[in-house]
Amino acid sequence: MERNVYLKLTDVDEARTRWFDALEAGDRSPLAVEEVSLEAARHRTLATPAAALLSSPAFHGAAMDGIAVKASDTFGASQHRPKTLRINKEAFWINTGQPLPQGCDAVIMMENVIPRAFEPDAVDVEQAAFPWQHVRKLGEDMVATEILLPPGTVIGAYELGALAAAGILRPAVFARPRVAIIPSGSELVPLAQADRTLLQQGRQLPEFNSLILSALVRDAGGDPEVLGIVPDDPGSIAEALREAVKGPYDLVAVNAGSSAGSHDFTAHVVAEEGELLVHGVNVMPGKPTILGKVGGKPVIGVPGYPISAIIAFEEFAQPLLTLWQKRRMPRRATGAVTPFQPLPSKAGLEERIRVKLGRVGDKLLAVPLPRGAGTVTSLSRADGIIAIPPASEGIPAETPVTAAFLRTQEQIDGALLVIGSHDNTLDLLDSFLRKRFPRFSLASAHVGSMGGLTAIRNGHCHLAGSHLLDAATGVYNQADIARHLAGIPVKLVRLADREQGLIVMPGNPANITDIADLARSGVTFVNRQRGSGTRVLLDYRLSKLGISPDAIQGYENEEYTHMNVAAAVLSGRATTGLGVRAAANALGLEFIPAGVEEYDLVIPARHWDDERMQALMAVIRSAEYRDAATSMGGYIMVRTGEVVWEFAG
Repeated sequence: MERNVYLKLTDVDEARTRWFDALEAGDRSPLAVEEVSLEAARHRTLATPAAALLSSPAFHGAAMDGIAVKASDTFGASQHRPKTLRINKEAFWINTGQPLPQGCDAVIMMENVIPRAFEPDAVDVEQAAFPWQHVRKLGEDMVATEILLPPGTVIGAYELGALAAAGILRPAVFARPRVAIIPSGSELVPLAQADRTLLQQGRQLPEFNSLILSALVRDAGGDPEVLGIVPDDPGSIAEALREAVKGPYDLVAVNAGSSAGSHDFTAHVVAEEGELLVHGVNVMPGKPTILGKVGGKPVIGVPGYPISAIIAFEEFAQPLLTLWQKRRMPRRATGAVTPFQPLPSKAGLEERIRVKLGRVGDKLLAVPLPRGAGTVTSLSRADGIIAIPPASEGIPAETPVTAAFLRTQEQIDGALLVIGSHDNTLDLLDSFLRKRFPRFSLASAHVGSMGGLTAIRNGHCHLAGSHLLDAATGVYNQADIARHLAGIPVKLVRLADREQGLIVMPGNPANITDIADLARSGVTFVNRQRGSGTRVLLDYRLSKLGISPDAIQGYENEEYTHMNVAAAVLSGRATTGLGVRAAANALGLEFIPAGVEEYDLVIPARHWDDERMQALMAVIRSAEYRDAATSMGGYIMVRTGEVVWEFAG
C-alpha cells in the first residue's frame, strides 16, 4: 500500500462539527432509554424530565421539637400575661418531622414552653406564635408533578436524594453508549503478557492505550469493550472494523495506524468501508486523528502515541458520547499563568503544552514538561495545559497566558516549586511530603543548577537544587550564589552528599575505569545539559586531565536527568555517562565512582517561614526520609537538613 497522506489538516471545532453533522448526532441519539433502580442510578444520565410523584413534605410537619398549636390561641401572650394552654386540647406535644394535628398551624419550641407546677396537663407560653411558625408546609421542597431535574442530568448523591424524596424509585436513563476499542499494531502484546526482555529488545510493545481510552469512555458515561489486537495489515483491520460495526456498539475506536506512515492503514480502510470525513486535525499532539462512519456508525481513528490518543478522544469521542446523552463533559477550570521561560511553537498548528504550576508570590508560574506525544507521564505529572493558537509561534517568557487546570486550586496553591539540578531524592522527597502533609507537594523542573539560580533571581521558584563546584576553592555553590544572587538573601541547606561516577553496562564491556577513558577511541559518551552541576564537574575534571571536550565522542549529546543518562547507557546509545549511583542502581547498571559532591537546596529567605517550606524541612530532617534515600545507594545523609551557609545578599 502507498504511503498515507493527510487529506487536509482541519481545525478541531470544524472537524467535530463535520463529524457530528454527518452522524446527525445533534438531532438523534442511538441510545435506548431504560429504567433503573435508584441503587443503580448513580452516574447514569436522565433521559426524560424527572417530575415529582409526591409532594415533599407530603403534609404540614413540625420543624422543631415542642408543642403544636393554633397560632391565634396564643395571641396576646407575654411575660407579664402568659397564656395557659391545655395539653391535647390547645397544645400537642410534637417532635421534629411529625405531622401537625388537625387545626394546628404553628409550633412553639420546647425551650419556650413553661410547664405549670402541679398541672401536668397544662403549659404556659410567654410569647405569641405566628401562623406557620417552625412548620415545614406541604410541598415546601417540591410539589407533585413539578419537574425536578431535566434530561441530561448526571445523577449524583444529591440527585439521588431528590429523586427518592419525589417518589421516583426507577428513573428513566439513557442506556450507556457502548464503545468498541480496536488496538492495532503488529508489535503490540496485551499488557499482562508483556515480556520484560522482549520489551527491552524492542521486539514487543505493551498495549495500554486501551486502558486509558476505556477510562475516558467511562468518564463520559459509556461502557468500553476492548477487542483483540489487530496486526498492521489492511485486510485484518478492515475485517475487525466490519465485525465491530455489525456488533452492539454505538462507536468504534481504532487505536494507531492513523498517521502518515507507510504502515498506517486505518484511513484507507475507513474510506473503503464507509466514509472518511476527516484525516488530520491541526492540533499537536493529536494531528493524525481520523473521523468517519462505517455501516452508519461513527468511527474514530486515534493516534498510537498516548498523549495524541488522549487528546483525540477528549476532543471528539467524549463530546459525541455526552451529546447522545444530552449532557456535556465538565469544563476544566481556567486561569492566568506565567511561563517562566519561552514556549516556542510551530505556526499553523495548535499546540497543547503540559506544564507544572506553582504559586510564587502573586504569580502562578508555569514550567513546561516534555512535549513528546509518547510521554504519557507528562500528563500524569501535569498541573495544567496551555494551548498555543495556530497563528502563534509561541509565548515569550513572563507573558501571562490562560491555562486549563488539571488539579484543584488547593492542590496548586499547596505546591512548592523547585527548579534546578535533577536528583532522584527530589521525587522521594515529594512522596514523603505528600504522605506526611497531604495539603502540600513538591513540583520539580530540571533545568540544571545554573538554571535554578537564574529562576531564584527572577522570582520564578520557591527553591532550587544546586551542586556547582568552584574550581578555585573546591567549595560547592557558595561562589555561584554570591556571583548570581546579589541582593537576594538565601539559606543553603544540605540535602545529600552523593556519589557521582561513570555509568556503564553490566560487566563493563568497554573496560571504563575513569574519566580519562572518555577520550578513548570507540567510547561514546552522553552528557548532561550545559549549566548543570554534573556538566561543570565533568569540565573541571577534564581540564585537570588536560582533555579537550572535542576529544570525547558524544560530548554534545545532552540529557536533562541522571535517569535519562542511565537509560541512554542501558539502551546502547552511549557507552557511558556521568551520573549518580542511584540512577545506575535503579536500572541495574554498573557504576565507577568519580567522587563525592554536595547537593544543596538554595532557599530564598523570603520563603523560609512559609508553612509549606517548614513542612518540607520537617520531612528532610526526618529519619524516615534519610533512611529511604540512603537505601537508594550512593547517598550520604549525615548533614541532611543542615543550614550549611547563609548568604546575606
